[in-house]
Amino acid sequence: LGAVQASGGGLVQPGGSLRLSCAASGFDFDDYTIGWFRQAPGKEREGVSCIRERDGSSTYADSVKGRFTISSDNARNLVYLQMNNLKPEDTAVYFCAAVSWVLEDRTDWCIVPPNNNMDYRGKGTLVTVSS
Repeated sequence: LGAVQASGGGLVQPGGSLRLSCAASGFDFDDYTIGWFRQAPGKEREGVSCIRERDGSSTYADSVKGRFTISSDNARNLVYLQMNNLKPEDTAVYFCAAVSWVLEDRTDWCIVPPNNNMDYRGKGTLVTVSS
């Protein structure tokens, strides 16, 4: 049975950095696109960044371009989200999800709806940006 799980959240001051990790298991990593999403209290879910594992293509939401970087360690089935220059508006619960190329092959799947078609979705990790 496949699964993904995010970790690495915490409290950080504005301008600070955090690195989130998404650990995948139980499925063929290279056949999936892994996406990071976030949801702040009272707001809609937002796609942050996603990476298509078979070719490494990645996409970012405009709100995080130039500050966040997504990367993969295919040998360990891990996807990272390096978040720099964090702002209070980045405060949210972040979670990762995976979709197979059979179901969805767009590199911007996590950014541009529809994107409810997740094969796997993990529990979130809280990121709080505050002084």
